[in-house]
Amino acid sequence: MGKKQSGSAEKKPAEKKGGNPKNADKGDQSEGKGKSGLKAATAVNVRHILCEKHSRATEALQKIQEGQRFDKVAQEYSEDKAKAGGSLGWMVRGSMVGAFQDAAFALTPSTVDKPILSSLVKTNFGYHIIMVEGRR
Repeated sequence: MGKKQSGSAEKKPAEKKGGNPKNADKGDQSEGKGKSGLKAATAVNVRHILCEKHSRATEALQKIQEGQRFDKVAQEYSEDKAKAGGSLGWMVRGSMVGAFQDAAFALTPSTVDKPILSSLVKTNFGYHIIMVEGRR
């Protein structure tokens, strides 16, 4: 009986780790290598598209999903100072607003021609589409 009890005790912590809904959604894209590699970063090289209106942000997201380059769509749609391809450069943890930072640090690095995107992220600035080019 002692073995059964220890066996069930071992399963409970494993279920807690795997059952976290926040990690489950983000882990789908790069479950194996992503989790261990993503924890260490203190800064991300981030690009974004900022739109005040949800409809405009949705339109920009659709264009990227249809195969247009992230930087070209950012120049056309983004409504902030990062119009030059949407690049914000290297951003450290703590320098971004909460929801934006959470999304940025959860993303796997990708390129502007084949970006791995966040879903629309709502902040007090508007709606963001985020991609990450590097982590350190």
